[in-house]
Amino acid sequence: MPHNIAMISDFFYPQPGGVESHIYQLSSKLIDRGHKVIIITHAYEGRTGVRYLTNGLKVYHVPFFVIYRETTFPTVFSFFPIFRNIVIRENIQIVHGHASLSSLCHEAILHARTMGLRTVFTDHSLFGFADAASILTNKLLKFILSDVDHVICVSHTCKENTVLRASLDPLMVSVIPNAVVASNFRPLHPSEYAVATTSNNSHSLPPPPPPPTSAQPLGPNDPITIVVISRLFYNKGTDLLIASIPRILATHPNVRFIIAGSGPKAIDLEQMLDRHILHDRVTLLGPVRHEEVRDVMVRGHIYLHPSLTEAFGTVLVEAASCNLLIVCTRVGGIPEVLPGHMTVFAKPEEDDLVRATSEAVGLLMGRGGPKGGVRRERFHEQVRMMYSWSDIARRTERVYDLITGSDSSESSRDGRGYYDPQEEAMWRHYGQPSRPASQNFALIDRLKRYYGCGIWAGKLFVLCVVVDYLLFVFLELWFPRSGIDICRDWPKKGKVAEMDGAGDDGGSSLKRDGTIRRTSVVEDDGG
Repeated sequence: MPHNIAMISDFFYPQPGGVESHIYQLSSKLIDRGHKVIIITHAYEGRTGVRYLTNGLKVYHVPFFVIYRETTFPTVFSFFPIFRNIVIRENIQIVHGHASLSSLCHEAILHARTMGLRTVFTDHSLFGFADAASILTNKLLKFILSDVDHVICVSHTCKENTVLRASLDPLMVSVIPNAVVASNFRPLHPSEYAVATTSNNSHSLPPPPPPPTSAQPLGPNDPITIVVISRLFYNKGTDLLIASIPRILATHPNVRFIIAGSGPKAIDLEQMLDRHILHDRVTLLGPVRHEEVRDVMVRGHIYLHPSLTEAFGTVLVEAASCNLLIVCTRVGGIPEVLPGHMTVFAKPEEDDLVRATSEAVGLLMGRGGPKGGVRRERFHEQVRMMYSWSDIARRTERVYDLITGSDSSESSRDGRGYYDPQEEAMWRHYGQPSRPASQNFALIDRLKRYYGCGIWAGKLFVLCVVVDYLLFVFLELWFPRSGIDICRDWPKKGKVAEMDGAGDDGGSSLKRDGTIRRTSVVEDDGG
């Protein structure tokens, strides 16, 4: 059964990132499966009003004040009038919020429940329990998720974290990971290698390594490039990276780094290069657009990810798809992302990160070690088989069917329309909504759930919900629904076939000669 869905988060394009990519790719695939999807986010510089992206995906850029890392100032109630207007004019049935730190997401879920809409929340992050910021975030999350229909987490570690933080029933939390468009993160083709080796580039990047075609190891004097693409923040392990680079370069004279990303730790990184005189062996690119990430990754042999906390780590899948050997910290949900033969794990400590990087260099040189060598030329095809946005969309669609009480047998059909009874049997125990789909949205029932959030916090949450309900009644009386124009839906093209991963290019398509043609994102102002 088709659904009308609103994806809501502070984090969306043009800002690069895993949450942003997740929302876009999932929305696009849900549209391919016959659903209507819109996105509501805040205005970015040069992007306000309504935009249309590829595949008829409509984006509402709401003009709200941004305070920190693209997060809007939380006002609780001021978003309600424009949110109600958008939901009514788009005939939305399900509100799907993303990210624990998105104020827009939390407010939208609260207002959606007041309006009697079904709600889903996807958590992409891990948080602690001891520091003040985490305590406040967890209490806010418990408030919002007390009345949500279903929760999705991107890893099992993330699920455990979210269940504990928000005191949820584990049965109402599902695990649906991120994915990658493998065709957008393919290794260098031999014809591309010849061009990339001879062409000049503005960043003086080292030439890419030859495409691996066999298990032939590198020689002891062959150059090895380590790639790092990350936001330069503390939680991404930038301090750990800064401390490790001089030691890694001193141990391995044939190693050099390419680092892409921006953030408050960028100046610390530059000061380290000045202090150790390493500018000739470390290239800083600054921020790069998402479509440029693959062009940077294919110039390396190893991808280094020193994060201190991570719920999933989409960039690891992208790097492995480019045939890079992964060196990463064993934190959060990272151990769930890739199989062991693609990764070398380290503790989030300087000594162990240097040790793991040296082990990875040895594997490339055929020095055995615990893994006995590495076959990087197989990584891309293995990743393509493991992760697919079409599969993620089907699993998310089952959650929507679950909370609305819709017939879910259609979601158990493959791209050719064949019904799979084994998959249907598996999905019967997939999870459950927080309450039956037929249950009403009586205010007294909602207040009981919020009142149980704490001795003092519960009373504050009840007050917020009562004010939100009174505001809703005021809007219904003074700005009736009859005065809101209903938008015409984008023409539907029906379900896209998903045979053997077809249609999972996510912004790319195949020409008749077998080469890749990228389709750019179209941005037009709309009404």
